[in-house]
Amino acid sequence: MKKTVNKLISIILPLALGVFLVYYAFAKFTTEQIEEMVMHFKDANYSYIIIASVFSIISLWARAYRWKYAINYMGYPASTWTNFMAINIGYLMNLTVPRSGEVSRALVLQKYQQIPFDKSFGSIVSERVIDLVCLLLCVFTALILQYDVLKDFLLRYVPVEQLAWLGLFAVLGLIGMIVVFLYVTWKPIVFVKQKLKGLVEGVNSIFKMPAKLEFLGYTLVIWLGYIATFYFGTLALAETSELTFPMIMSAFVAGSFAVSFTNGGFGAFPLILAEILLLYQVSSVAGTAFGWILWTTQTAIVVVLGALSFFLLPLYHTRER
Repeated sequence: MKKTVNKLISIILPLALGVFLVYYAFAKFTTEQIEEMVMHFKDANYSYIIIASVFSIISLWARAYRWKYAINYMGYPASTWTNFMAINIGYLMNLTVPRSGEVSRALVLQKYQQIPFDKSFGSIVSERVIDLVCLLLCVFTALILQYDVLKDFLLRYVPVEQLAWLGLFAVLGLIGMIVVFLYVTWKPIVFVKQKLKGLVEGVNSIFKMPAKLEFLGYTLVIWLGYIATFYFGTLALAETSELTFPMIMSAFVAGSFAVSFTNGGFGAFPLILAEILLLYQVSSVAGTAFGWILWTTQTAIVVVLGALSFFLLPLYHTRER
């Protein structure tokens, strides 16, 4: 009963936050502004949205292919199609419970390719570390290109002092865990260490495998695909089509954080994009419309591919036998 309640809370709270952010975003608009937003939806050039969607799918495929290198290094055969469908299912799960998609991906490989959960999950953790580094590189690029514009925005919206304290506590906690695992011989700790061996092997796979250049190459394809998706999305509206590359990078970074820390950016993605695009003289109405157009189309891709993967995955492996 308790597990069921906790699961419901983990689903309902993020969705409730998303609904609140949607209400908050639209409550400030007048009837005339909402009608104007509807016109933006009608007048958008969806040819560019289609191009953006193609780059989004290319990024998904590159992520699936990149995953093969870590799995192969651990001595397991890896199917790009299975990886692709596992990733689609994972992204679909992330729309309900944040970060549940990583667990789903590992469970799919365990079920259909007999790859131990701890090892595949460890490789996913390593992927996330690499992706975090890539996101931080995008952040630094945006800050270098747009420091004067973004400085006031960050000081207004980012709780720098709280994040600094949080980072300090996280580092101290990590050091404490390392000390405990290295030097404590208490039986429960030894048991946990044994269970974590597979996870550690999965994490190390990316850093030890010989195909590092290929892995980095596909990482570049993934992130260039993300940026291209966002860039072609901006071309869909006249109000955002004139944004320069530094402006696009700033908005891309803001949108990426919104997606990372919420249920796929539900409610938060359009809200944050509208706020940052105001810095570049894009009206709040146009910025919100752009955010919803891009978020809706990208979410539709996740839902369609995720649902198809749920259906096709068993059929694909039945055919392979």
